[in-house]
Amino acid sequence: MAPTTLIAADRLFDGTSFRSGWVRIEGGTIVEVGDGVPPAHPDLSLPVLAPGFVDVHCHGGGGASFVTEDPADVARAAATHLAHGTTTVVASLVTGSTAALERQVDVLTLEVERGTIAGIHLEGPWLAPEYRGAHDPALLVIPAPADVAALVDRGRGTIRMVTIAPELPGALESIALLAARGVVAAVGHTGADHGTTRAAIAAGATGATHLFNAMPPMHHRAPGPVLALWADERVFVELIVDGVHVAPELAAFVMATAPDRSVLVTDAMAAAGSADGDYVLGDLPVEVRDGVARLAGTDTIAGSTLTLDRAIRTAVAAGVDLTDALRAATSTPARHLGLHGVGRIAAGHHADLVALDDGLAVTHVMRHGQAIHP
Repeated sequence: MAPTTLIAADRLFDGTSFRSGWVRIEGGTIVEVGDGVPPAHPDLSLPVLAPGFVDVHCHGGGGASFVTEDPADVARAAATHLAHGTTTVVASLVTGSTAALERQVDVLTLEVERGTIAGIHLEGPWLAPEYRGAHDPALLVIPAPADVAALVDRGRGTIRMVTIAPELPGALESIALLAARGVVAAVGHTGADHGTTRAAIAAGATGATHLFNAMPPMHHRAPGPVLALWADERVFVELIVDGVHVAPELAAFVMATAPDRSVLVTDAMAAAGSADGDYVLGDLPVEVRDGVARLAGTDTIAGSTLTLDRAIRTAVAAGVDLTDALRAATSTPARHLGLHGVGRIAAGHHADLVALDDGLAVTHVMRHGQAIHP
């Protein structure tokens, strides 16, 4: 029989709300969750227990990138975020040539099938040149539906999300194609107006890639994509809450107005969990100074050095209720991408757990029933 572990928590967040309770684990699975005093002496007693964090937009960490053809890089980046409580990570790619993206998708598909990562996010190449951010403008292309379908098919069901600028030729048709195949179409890196963004949502788009970033600001006579995405109950909105990408007070306001649709993401690049220095994102050189990543020689932000535990602490410090902050890092992103068995503490789910101290620092991590030591 698989070993049984009993964990008690003064405050157990199950993905929806807090309670005093306990969790029984057998092997890599949660088999029972209860309220109050555990039925036997627990193996571990903790002040705060939550589901493992779920990051659906991450490019790398620990000096390694998911934009790679080396499986060792994938394992290293995933392990870096795991040490910070992220037990489920979707690997994000950046704009590249068709041949390079195919090779990268091939590598990541195998890592999804091995269980290292939970899926693939294509952030590019179907982006608006004016709002490309840290993407190579020479490699941006229009989203011809046949090309989109071919790259998605290459992932054998592992591509969970595609970022797309809906104003580009073929974009609305491609969004409908993605939705029909069960792939989340996310609006991002876009200069679309309000009406075009609404048309994208009507076509099946259900995600907003890092709301506010790489899109025009909301104006009182031209609300653009921000308002359309923020206001629509069908759309999950990503927020990079690192104090750099979005003002913390604005992020807190979005999370207060859309608590069931807000998704904390890192958009982390290789420098997350590593030191300042010179890095590469895709083929573009990146300078990281004082923890902020920018394209070399420019003011353009190039991903982040964020981990989800810090995103939660930053959100809470800005006034976000801890329940809403944890939900945005666990059950909501899992629901956004349809990731099963993660994001909640519930019978039948993976034994993916994170313990936090009173300062919301990670003290214990468990993934699939295996203890990880941060």
